[in-house]
Amino acid sequence: MAKYKDKIDLYDDRGKLIEKDVPLEAISPLNNPAVKRIASLAKRTIAVDMAGLEKSLKTGRVGGGYIKGKEIDAAVVANADKLAKRVKDILKVDKDDDTEVRVIMDGKRMIIQVPTTRVDAGVEYTTGFTSAAAALTQAVIDEFNVDMFRANMVKGAVWGRYPQTLNFLGSNLKSILEVPQVNEGAGYALRNIMANHLVALSGKNSMNAAALASVFEQTAMFELGDAVGPFERYHLLGLAYQGLNANNMTIDLVKENGKTGTVGTVVESVVGRALEDKVIKVKEKLPSGYKVYTTNDFPLWNAYAAAGMLAANMVNIGAARASQAVPATILYYNDLLEHETGLPGVDFGRAMGVSVGMSFFSHSIYGGGGPGLFHGNHVVTKHSKGFVIPCIAAACSLDAGTQYFSPESTSSLVRDVFGDIPEFKAPLKAIGKEAKKLK
Repeated sequence: MAKYKDKIDLYDDRGKLIEKDVPLEAISPLNNPAVKRIASLAKRTIAVDMAGLEKSLKTGRVGGGYIKGKEIDAAVVANADKLAKRVKDILKVDKDDDTEVRVIMDGKRMIIQVPTTRVDAGVEYTTGFTSAAAALTQAVIDEFNVDMFRANMVKGAVWGRYPQTLNFLGSNLKSILEVPQVNEGAGYALRNIMANHLVALSGKNSMNAAALASVFEQTAMFELGDAVGPFERYHLLGLAYQGLNANNMTIDLVKENGKTGTVGTVVESVVGRALEDKVIKVKEKLPSGYKVYTTNDFPLWNAYAAAGMLAANMVNIGAARASQAVPATILYYNDLLEHETGLPGVDFGRAMGVSVGMSFFSHSIYGGGGPGLFHGNHVVTKHSKGFVIPCIAAACSLDAGTQYFSPESTSSLVRDVFGDIPEFKAPLKAIGKEAKKLK
Protein backbone atom coordinates (compact mmCIF):
# COMPACT_ATOMS: atom_id res chain seq x y z
CA MET A 1 0.00 0.00 0.00
CA ALA A 2 1.26 3.47 -0.89
CA LYS A 3 2.41 5.63 2.00
CA TYR A 4 0.85 8.77 0.52
CA LYS A 5 -2.37 9.26 -1.42
CA ASP A 6 -0.71 11.63 -3.93
CA LYS A 7 -0.67 10.61 -7.59
CA ILE A 8 1.19 12.57 -10.27
CA ASP A 9 1.44 12.55 -14.05
CA LEU A 10 5.04 12.57 -15.26
CA TYR A 11 6.17 14.40 -18.41
CA ASP A 12 9.51 14.80 -20.17
CA ASP A 13 11.36 18.02 -21.00
CA ARG A 14 9.23 18.51 -24.14
CA GLY A 15 5.91 18.15 -22.34
CA LYS A 16 5.30 14.62 -23.61
CA LEU A 17 3.44 12.37 -21.19
CA ILE A 18 5.52 9.54 -19.76
CA GLU A 19 2.98 8.02 -17.37
CA LYS A 20 -0.24 9.00 -15.60
CA ASP A 21 -1.24 8.44 -11.96
CA VAL A 22 2.23 7.59 -10.65
CA PRO A 23 2.39 7.17 -6.85
CA LEU A 24 4.49 9.87 -5.22
CA GLU A 25 6.77 7.23 -3.68
CA ALA A 26 7.79 6.07 -7.17
CA ILE A 27 10.05 9.13 -7.61
CA SER A 28 11.58 8.89 -4.14
CA PRO A 29 15.36 8.54 -3.79
CA LEU A 30 14.52 5.59 -1.55
CA ASN A 31 12.67 3.75 -4.32
CA ASN A 32 13.40 5.01 -7.84
CA PRO A 33 16.32 3.12 -9.46
CA ALA A 34 17.20 6.03 -11.76
CA VAL A 35 17.52 8.43 -8.82
CA LYS A 36 19.67 5.85 -7.06
CA ARG A 37 21.84 5.49 -10.19
CA ILE A 38 22.31 9.26 -10.40
CA ALA A 39 23.61 9.33 -6.81
CA SER A 40 25.76 6.24 -7.43
CA LEU A 41 27.26 7.61 -10.66
CA ALA A 42 28.08 10.88 -8.92
CA LYS A 43 30.18 8.88 -6.45
CA ARG A 44 31.67 6.36 -8.87
CA THR A 45 32.44 8.36 -12.03
CA ILE A 46 35.74 10.20 -12.39
CA ALA A 47 36.86 12.29 -15.33
CA VAL A 48 40.52 12.22 -16.37
CA ASP A 49 42.18 14.92 -18.46
CA MET A 50 44.73 12.70 -20.23
CA ALA A 51 46.13 15.54 -22.33
CA GLY A 52 46.55 17.59 -19.16
CA LEU A 53 48.24 14.68 -17.43
CA GLU A 54 50.75 14.29 -20.28
CA LYS A 55 51.48 18.02 -20.25
CA SER A 56 51.96 18.07 -16.46
CA LEU A 57 54.50 15.25 -16.64
CA LYS A 58 56.33 16.71 -19.64
CA THR A 59 56.67 20.22 -18.17
CA GLY A 60 57.10 19.29 -14.51
CA ARG A 61 54.13 21.46 -13.57
CA VAL A 62 52.25 19.47 -10.96
CA GLY A 63 50.08 20.37 -7.98
CA GLY A 64 49.87 24.00 -9.01
CA GLY A 65 53.65 24.39 -8.96
CA TYR A 66 56.78 23.61 -10.99
CA ILE A 67 59.54 21.12 -10.22
CA LYS A 68 62.51 21.58 -12.54
CA GLY A 69 64.63 18.61 -13.54
CA LYS A 70 62.05 15.89 -12.89
CA GLU A 71 60.10 16.12 -16.14
CA ILE A 72 58.81 12.86 -17.65
CA ASP A 73 58.28 12.56 -21.41
CA ALA A 74 55.41 10.05 -21.42
CA ALA A 75 53.06 9.62 -24.40
CA VAL A 76 49.95 9.37 -22.23
CA VAL A 77 47.43 10.28 -24.94
CA ALA A 78 48.93 7.95 -27.56
CA ASN A 79 48.86 5.09 -25.05
CA ALA A 80 45.48 5.91 -23.53
CA ASP A 81 43.92 2.56 -24.48
CA LYS A 82 46.72 0.60 -22.81
CA LEU A 83 46.44 2.74 -19.69
CA ALA A 84 42.66 2.27 -19.63
CA LYS A 85 43.04 -1.52 -19.77
CA ARG A 86 45.55 -1.47 -16.93
CA VAL A 87 43.39 0.82 -14.79
CA LYS A 88 40.40 -1.45 -15.32
CA ASP A 89 42.41 -4.53 -14.36
CA ILE A 90 43.52 -2.84 -11.14
CA LEU A 91 40.05 -1.60 -10.17
CA LYS A 92 37.96 -4.68 -10.98
CA VAL A 93 36.77 -6.71 -8.01
CA ASP A 94 34.80 -9.39 -9.89
CA LYS A 95 34.97 -10.48 -13.51
CA ASP A 96 31.47 -9.21 -14.31
CA ASP A 97 31.20 -6.19 -11.99
CA ASP A 98 30.26 -2.67 -13.11
CA THR A 99 33.79 -1.31 -13.51
CA GLU A 100 34.05 0.78 -16.65
CA VAL A 101 37.09 2.59 -18.06
CA ARG A 102 36.62 4.27 -21.41
CA VAL A 103 38.80 6.51 -23.58
CA ILE A 104 37.18 9.36 -25.53
CA MET A 105 38.26 12.29 -27.71
CA ASP A 106 41.17 10.38 -29.28
CA GLY A 107 42.77 9.66 -25.94
CA LYS A 108 42.53 13.19 -24.55
CA ARG A 109 39.89 12.21 -21.99
CA MET A 110 39.17 9.10 -19.95
CA ILE A 111 36.06 8.05 -18.01
CA ILE A 112 36.59 5.86 -14.96
CA GLN A 113 33.63 4.28 -13.20
CA VAL A 114 34.84 2.61 -10.03
CA PRO A 115 32.95 -0.63 -9.20
CA THR A 116 30.06 -0.33 -6.77
CA THR A 117 31.63 -3.04 -4.62
CA ARG A 118 34.61 -0.80 -3.87
CA VAL A 119 32.41 2.18 -3.04
CA ASP A 120 30.14 0.08 -0.81
CA ALA A 121 33.10 -1.43 1.02
CA GLY A 122 33.87 1.90 2.66
CA VAL A 123 31.74 4.52 4.35
CA GLU A 124 32.89 7.60 2.45
CA TYR A 125 32.02 8.73 -1.07
CA THR A 126 35.64 9.71 -1.83
CA THR A 127 36.43 6.06 -2.59
CA GLY A 128 35.57 6.80 -6.23
CA PHE A 129 38.25 9.46 -6.56
CA THR A 130 40.94 7.83 -4.44
CA SER A 131 40.59 4.42 -6.11
CA ALA A 132 40.68 5.93 -9.60
CA ALA A 133 43.68 8.12 -8.74
CA ALA A 134 45.65 5.26 -7.17
CA ALA A 135 44.94 2.95 -10.12
CA LEU A 136 45.90 5.57 -12.72
CA THR A 137 49.11 6.44 -10.85
CA GLN A 138 50.09 2.76 -10.83
CA ALA A 139 49.16 2.31 -14.49
CA VAL A 140 51.32 5.24 -15.63
CA ILE A 141 54.30 4.07 -13.55
CA ASP A 142 53.96 0.54 -14.97
CA GLU A 143 53.41 1.57 -18.59
CA PHE A 144 56.32 4.01 -18.80
CA ASN A 145 58.71 2.23 -16.38
CA VAL A 146 58.96 5.29 -14.16
CA ASP A 147 61.72 4.85 -11.58
CA MET A 148 61.40 5.47 -7.86
CA PHE A 149 63.04 8.90 -8.15
CA ARG A 150 60.37 10.24 -10.52
CA ALA A 151 57.32 8.29 -9.35
CA ASN A 152 56.37 11.17 -7.06
CA MET A 153 55.87 13.32 -10.18
CA VAL A 154 53.26 10.87 -11.45
CA LYS A 155 51.53 11.05 -8.08
CA GLY A 156 51.62 14.86 -8.21
CA ALA A 157 50.22 14.98 -11.75
CA VAL A 158 47.37 12.60 -10.88
CA TRP A 159 46.51 13.52 -7.29
CA GLY A 160 47.53 17.16 -7.34
CA ARG A 161 49.08 18.70 -4.24
CA TYR A 162 47.06 16.55 -1.82
CA PRO A 163 47.73 15.87 1.09
CA GLN A 164 49.44 19.24 1.51
CA THR A 165 46.08 20.76 0.53
CA LEU A 166 42.60 19.74 1.64
CA ASN A 167 41.51 19.42 -1.98
CA PHE A 168 43.34 17.88 -4.93
CA LEU A 169 44.88 21.15 -6.13
CA GLY A 170 46.30 20.79 -9.64
CA SER A 171 44.94 17.28 -10.16
CA ASN A 172 44.13 16.08 -13.67
CA LEU A 173 41.21 14.06 -12.29
CA LYS A 174 37.78 15.52 -11.62
CA SER A 175 34.78 14.30 -9.66
CA ILE A 176 31.54 16.29 -9.70
CA LEU A 177 31.59 15.94 -5.90
CA GLU A 178 33.92 18.05 -3.76
CA VAL A 179 36.03 16.69 -0.91
CA PRO A 180 34.14 16.27 2.41
CA GLN A 181 36.30 18.88 4.18
CA VAL A 182 34.64 21.71 2.23
CA ASN A 183 31.05 20.55 2.82
CA GLU A 184 28.98 22.77 5.10
CA GLY A 185 28.04 19.83 7.31
CA ALA A 186 26.65 16.31 7.45
CA GLY A 187 24.73 15.34 4.32
CA TYR A 188 25.91 18.19 2.10
CA ALA A 189 27.92 16.17 -0.44
CA LEU A 190 25.26 16.16 -3.18
CA ARG A 191 24.55 19.84 -2.56
CA ASN A 192 28.15 20.77 -3.33
CA ILE A 193 27.84 20.64 -7.13
CA MET A 194 27.93 24.04 -8.82
CA ALA A 195 25.11 25.10 -11.13
CA ASN A 196 27.49 25.33 -14.10
CA HIS A 197 28.31 21.62 -13.74
CA LEU A 198 24.58 20.81 -13.89
CA VAL A 199 24.27 22.94 -17.03
CA ALA A 200 27.17 21.06 -18.62
CA LEU A 201 25.83 17.64 -17.58
CA SER A 202 22.42 18.32 -19.14
CA GLY A 203 23.73 19.88 -22.34
CA LYS A 204 22.21 23.30 -21.53
CA ASN A 205 18.69 21.90 -21.46
CA SER A 206 16.96 24.04 -18.83
CA MET A 207 14.30 21.49 -17.86
CA ASN A 208 16.83 18.67 -17.43
CA ALA A 209 19.29 20.94 -15.63
CA ALA A 210 16.55 21.88 -13.16
CA ALA A 211 15.55 18.22 -12.81
CA LEU A 212 19.12 17.12 -12.10
CA ALA A 213 19.58 19.94 -9.60
CA SER A 214 16.36 18.98 -7.86
CA VAL A 215 17.35 15.30 -7.72
CA PHE A 216 20.69 16.15 -6.11
CA GLU A 217 19.19 18.71 -3.74
CA GLN A 218 16.17 16.67 -2.64
CA THR A 219 18.19 13.44 -2.35
CA ALA A 220 20.51 15.41 -0.07
CA MET A 221 17.51 16.21 2.13
CA PHE A 222 17.26 12.51 2.97
CA GLU A 223 20.94 12.51 3.95
CA LEU A 224 20.52 15.71 5.94
CA GLY A 225 17.60 14.24 7.88
CA ASP A 226 15.26 16.94 6.54
CA ALA A 227 13.10 14.59 4.44
CA VAL A 228 12.19 12.37 7.36
CA GLY A 229 8.85 11.98 9.13
CA PRO A 230 6.30 14.73 8.42
CA PHE A 231 8.69 16.55 6.05
CA GLU A 232 9.23 13.63 3.65
CA ARG A 233 6.11 14.39 1.62
CA TYR A 234 7.03 18.09 1.56
CA HIS A 235 10.31 17.34 -0.20
CA LEU A 236 8.92 14.61 -2.46
CA LEU A 237 6.23 16.99 -3.72
CA GLY A 238 8.91 19.62 -4.33
CA LEU A 239 10.94 17.10 -6.32
CA ALA A 240 7.85 16.07 -8.26
CA TYR A 241 6.45 19.46 -9.24
CA GLN A 242 9.52 21.68 -9.45
CA GLY A 243 12.09 19.04 -10.42
CA LEU A 244 10.20 16.51 -12.51
CA ASN A 245 7.53 18.65 -14.16
CA ALA A 246 4.67 16.77 -12.48
CA ASN A 247 1.35 17.27 -14.27
CA ASN A 248 3.34 19.23 -16.89
CA MET A 249 2.89 22.27 -14.67
CA THR A 250 6.22 23.98 -15.33
CA ILE A 251 5.96 23.69 -19.10
CA ASP A 252 2.29 24.76 -19.04
CA LEU A 253 3.21 27.87 -17.05
CA VAL A 254 6.11 28.70 -19.37
CA LYS A 255 3.97 28.25 -22.48
CA GLU A 256 1.19 30.36 -21.01
CA ASN A 257 3.56 33.23 -20.20
CA GLY A 258 6.45 32.73 -22.58
CA LYS A 259 5.58 35.16 -25.36
CA THR A 260 4.38 38.26 -23.58
CA GLY A 261 4.36 37.29 -19.90
CA THR A 262 6.30 38.61 -16.92
CA VAL A 263 7.14 37.39 -13.43
CA GLY A 264 3.84 38.93 -12.32
CA THR A 265 1.76 37.06 -14.89
CA VAL A 266 3.38 33.79 -13.84
CA VAL A 267 2.21 34.54 -10.29
CA GLU A 268 -1.31 35.05 -11.64
CA SER A 269 -1.13 31.73 -13.46
CA VAL A 270 0.12 29.85 -10.39
CA VAL A 271 -2.62 31.26 -8.17
CA GLY A 272 -5.22 30.48 -10.83
CA ARG A 273 -3.97 26.91 -11.17
CA ALA A 274 -3.92 26.44 -7.38
CA LEU A 275 -7.50 27.71 -7.10
CA GLU A 276 -8.65 25.54 -10.00
CA ASP A 277 -7.07 22.44 -8.43
CA LYS A 278 -8.49 23.36 -5.00
CA VAL A 279 -5.05 23.56 -3.43
CA ILE A 280 -5.91 26.97 -1.98
CA LYS A 281 -9.18 28.72 -1.18
CA VAL A 282 -10.34 32.14 -0.05
CA LYS A 283 -10.19 32.46 3.73
CA GLU A 284 -11.71 35.93 3.95
CA LYS A 285 -12.38 38.99 1.85
CA LEU A 286 -11.33 42.29 3.42
CA PRO A 287 -13.38 45.51 3.05
CA SER A 288 -10.92 46.71 0.40
CA GLY A 289 -11.76 43.67 -1.71
CA TYR A 290 -8.42 42.02 -1.01
CA LYS A 291 -8.73 38.25 -0.70
CA VAL A 292 -6.73 36.37 1.90
CA TYR A 293 -6.14 32.75 0.92
CA THR A 294 -5.53 29.64 3.00
CA THR A 295 -4.69 26.02 2.31
CA ASN A 296 -5.36 22.68 3.92
CA ASP A 297 -2.25 21.22 2.30
CA PHE A 298 0.82 23.41 2.71
CA PRO A 299 3.32 20.93 1.20
CA LEU A 300 1.27 20.80 -2.01
CA TRP A 301 0.91 24.59 -2.10
CA ASN A 302 4.67 24.88 -1.68
CA ALA A 303 5.19 22.46 -4.58
CA TYR A 304 2.91 24.55 -6.82
CA ALA A 305 4.72 27.73 -5.74
CA ALA A 306 8.12 26.12 -6.41
CA ALA A 307 7.09 25.02 -9.91
CA GLY A 308 5.92 28.57 -10.53
CA MET A 309 9.22 29.97 -9.30
CA LEU A 310 11.09 27.81 -11.80
CA ALA A 311 8.71 28.86 -14.58
CA ALA A 312 9.09 32.55 -13.67
CA ASN A 313 12.87 32.22 -13.99
CA MET A 314 12.58 30.45 -17.33
CA VAL A 315 10.27 33.18 -18.63
CA ASN A 316 12.33 36.09 -17.30
CA ILE A 317 15.84 34.78 -17.93
CA GLY A 318 14.66 33.26 -21.22
CA ALA A 319 13.66 36.74 -22.35
CA ALA A 320 16.85 38.45 -21.15
CA ARG A 321 19.20 35.54 -21.93
CA ALA A 322 21.18 36.77 -18.90
CA SER A 323 21.31 34.64 -15.77
CA GLN A 324 22.29 37.54 -13.48
CA ALA A 325 18.56 38.20 -13.04
CA VAL A 326 17.92 34.88 -11.24
CA PRO A 327 18.15 36.17 -7.64
CA ALA A 328 15.96 39.18 -8.45
CA THR A 329 13.44 36.92 -10.15
CA ILE A 330 13.31 34.58 -7.14
CA LEU A 331 12.95 37.54 -4.80
CA TYR A 332 10.15 39.36 -6.59
CA TYR A 333 8.28 36.24 -7.64
CA ASN A 334 7.96 35.28 -3.97
CA ASP A 335 7.27 38.84 -2.88
CA LEU A 336 4.42 39.15 -5.38
CA LEU A 337 3.10 35.68 -4.51
CA GLU A 338 2.98 36.44 -0.80
CA HIS A 339 1.27 39.78 -1.36
CA GLU A 340 -1.23 38.21 -3.74
CA THR A 341 -2.25 35.33 -1.48
CA GLY A 342 -1.23 36.05 2.11
CA LEU A 343 0.41 32.61 2.08
CA PRO A 344 4.13 31.90 2.61
CA GLY A 345 6.39 31.90 -0.43
CA VAL A 346 8.54 28.99 -1.51
CA ASP A 347 10.15 26.98 1.29
CA PHE A 348 8.51 28.96 4.11
CA GLY A 349 10.06 32.18 2.75
CA ARG A 350 13.61 30.86 2.74
CA ALA A 351 13.88 31.05 -1.05
CA MET A 352 13.15 34.77 -0.96
CA GLY A 353 15.61 35.32 1.87
CA VAL A 354 18.36 33.45 0.05
CA SER A 355 17.90 35.55 -3.08
CA VAL A 356 18.74 38.81 -1.27
CA GLY A 357 22.16 37.54 -0.21
CA MET A 358 22.72 35.81 -3.51
CA SER A 359 22.34 38.99 -5.57
CA PHE A 360 24.85 40.71 -3.30
CA PHE A 361 27.38 37.86 -3.48
CA SER A 362 27.02 37.04 -7.18
CA HIS A 363 27.33 40.38 -8.96
CA SER A 364 26.65 43.33 -6.66
CA ILE A 365 29.23 45.48 -4.83
CA TYR A 366 30.69 42.38 -3.16
CA GLY A 367 30.44 39.84 -5.94
CA GLY A 368 33.02 38.78 -8.45
CA GLY A 369 31.54 35.49 -9.58
CA GLY A 370 28.21 34.75 -11.20
CA PRO A 371 25.10 32.63 -10.63
CA GLY A 372 26.69 29.55 -12.24
CA LEU A 373 29.24 29.23 -9.44
CA PHE A 374 26.57 28.79 -6.77
CA HIS A 375 25.50 25.47 -5.25
CA GLY A 376 23.45 24.24 -2.31
CA ASN A 377 26.56 24.12 -0.14
CA HIS A 378 27.29 27.84 -0.56
CA VAL A 379 27.06 29.97 2.57
CA VAL A 380 24.37 32.09 0.87
CA THR A 381 22.24 29.52 -0.93
CA LYS A 382 22.39 26.62 1.52
CA HIS A 383 19.45 27.94 3.57
CA SER A 384 16.72 27.04 1.09
CA LYS A 385 16.32 23.30 1.34
CA GLY A 386 16.31 22.15 -2.25
CA PHE A 387 14.27 24.79 -4.08
CA VAL A 388 16.70 27.50 -5.27
CA ILE A 389 19.45 25.61 -7.10
CA PRO A 390 17.05 24.17 -9.75
CA CYS A 391 16.14 27.75 -10.71
CA ILE A 392 19.80 28.77 -10.94
CA ALA A 393 20.66 25.73 -13.08
CA ALA A 394 17.76 26.45 -15.44
CA ALA A 395 18.70 30.13 -15.64
CA CYS A 396 22.34 29.38 -16.45
CA SER A 397 21.17 26.98 -19.18
CA LEU A 398 19.29 29.89 -20.77
CA ASP A 399 22.18 32.34 -20.39
CA ALA A 400 23.65 33.46 -23.71
CA GLY A 401 27.24 33.84 -22.52
CA THR A 402 26.91 36.87 -20.24
CA GLN A 403 28.61 35.21 -17.25
CA TYR A 404 32.30 35.90 -16.66
CA PHE A 405 32.57 32.31 -15.40
CA SER A 406 30.63 30.43 -18.06
CA PRO A 407 29.86 26.67 -18.03
CA GLU A 408 32.29 26.37 -20.95
CA SER A 409 35.13 27.79 -18.84
CA THR A 410 34.36 26.08 -15.51
CA SER A 411 32.90 22.74 -16.58
CA SER A 412 34.32 21.64 -19.94
CA LEU A 413 35.90 18.46 -18.52
CA VAL A 414 32.61 17.61 -16.78
CA ARG A 415 30.74 18.15 -20.06
CA ASP A 416 33.16 16.06 -22.12
CA VAL A 417 33.23 13.08 -19.77
CA PHE A 418 29.87 13.04 -17.98
CA GLY A 419 27.75 14.65 -20.70
CA ASP A 420 26.70 11.44 -22.49
CA ILE A 421 25.57 9.54 -19.40
CA PRO A 422 21.77 9.17 -19.91
CA GLU A 423 20.82 9.68 -16.27
CA PHE A 424 22.66 13.02 -16.22
CA LYS A 425 21.77 14.18 -19.71
CA ALA A 426 18.05 13.30 -19.59
CA PRO A 427 17.01 12.70 -15.96
CA LEU A 428 13.31 13.40 -16.62
CA LYS A 429 13.07 10.49 -19.04
CA ALA A 430 15.26 8.16 -16.97
CA ILE A 431 13.34 8.76 -13.73
CA GLY A 432 9.96 8.68 -15.46
CA LYS A 433 10.77 5.35 -17.12
CA GLU A 434 11.65 3.75 -13.77
CA ALA A 435 8.65 5.32 -12.03
CA LYS A 436 6.43 3.80 -14.71
CA LYS A 437 7.80 0.35 -13.87
CA LEU A 438 7.31 0.93 -10.14
CA LYS A 439 3.71 1.97 -10.66
